[in-house]
Amino acid sequence: MKYLHLIWAALFRRKLRTVLTLVSIITAFLLFGLLDAVRTSFDQAGQSANGASRLQTGSRLSFIQTLPMALTQRIQAVDGVKMVTYANWFGGAYQDPHNQVFSFAVAPNYLDAYPEMVVTDQAKQAFASTRIGALVGEGLARRFNWKVGDKIPLQSTIFPDRNGSKNWQFEIVGLIHAADKKSGGWYDQMFLLNWKYFDDTTPYNQGSVGWYVTRVADANQADRVAKAIDAISANSDHETRTQTEQAAMASWMKQVADIGLIVSSIMGAVFFTLLLLSGNTMMQAVRERTSEIAVLKTIGFSGHSVLAMVLAESILLLVIGGVIGLGLASVLGPIISAGSGGSLNLPAAGLNSWAMGVGFMVLFGVIVGALPALNAMRLNITDALARRA
Repeated sequence: MKYLHLIWAALFRRKLRTVLTLVSIITAFLLFGLLDAVRTSFDQAGQSANGASRLQTGSRLSFIQTLPMALTQRIQAVDGVKMVTYANWFGGAYQDPHNQVFSFAVAPNYLDAYPEMVVTDQAKQAFASTRIGALVGEGLARRFNWKVGDKIPLQSTIFPDRNGSKNWQFEIVGLIHAADKKSGGWYDQMFLLNWKYFDDTTPYNQGSVGWYVTRVADANQADRVAKAIDAISANSDHETRTQTEQAAMASWMKQVADIGLIVSSIMGAVFFTLLLLSGNTMMQAVRERTSEIAVLKTIGFSGHSVLAMVLAESILLLVIGGVIGLGLASVLGPIISAGSGGSLNLPAAGLNSWAMGVGFMVLFGVIVGALPALNAMRLNITDALARRA
């Protein structure tokens, strides 16, 4: 574009104002990139299970609905299933209801399904033989200064015992170490208790299972195995949904909250604020150059040329800030995922995210530049120069 040097000079006529506006635009599109990564990760979670070595089976109706224990043997009999284990959510808190602990009542073979959780043979034996035994993540132990041999109380936020009390007593018999800190940091915060103790102590379980975890013999056959497991309970009062663990977590989150609505609401507020801010910047920039625009028209620039230059300035402002913001999101997403220890999965911005982002940049550039560009096009040369005099 032969007028690019004029557009660039006009854009940075007030450098501090332009830089501050760019910072706001970069921040807005950084948030857009990260939030779109959240949306993308939830959408991807519902795709094919092939490639997953582990599947999770829960109630099709709701994550709070339990499943019958009788399904254990039937799932184990499915062709392609290597092993089956199960667990229930316990929902414990230590000393204060705000000190929530990710606690689960698990079957004796639960650890066999998770080689990512490293537990010594001695601790496994103690866990199997101690009724009130518990295995805790080393990160959780550091958080509360726990050590092996400690007897600690946990208050269940859901399940009372048979006496109506929600205070449960446990003995720490071993620590859980994550084999890979980058992808398995989640395991450092876990608290595992014996499923049998849980089932015998609370009257609200009665032999039911919160969810099943299945290891498949061939990860490339995971989709087929998932469908076969769900076919067992088809048209029953306990229909199941078998999916990858990532998809199960996404499904659980979607039942708790509308992720799409939350993301859209946040981005709507961010972009609305961005429009006001960048629109005010463009209005001030054009108003300050009234006489300069009049001079351009005097030396032969048409009104449409002036209109195009002001719109180009506005779009360029949004594109520069937006590209930097989306670029930062592409870099920070995987870094945040790695730093979360596997509890977050934020993929780098893909082609669809970039296409949508660039579309927003151009659209917002046109919106914020439309009014000042029209005013510049309609500017009367005589009146503008007279005001300058």
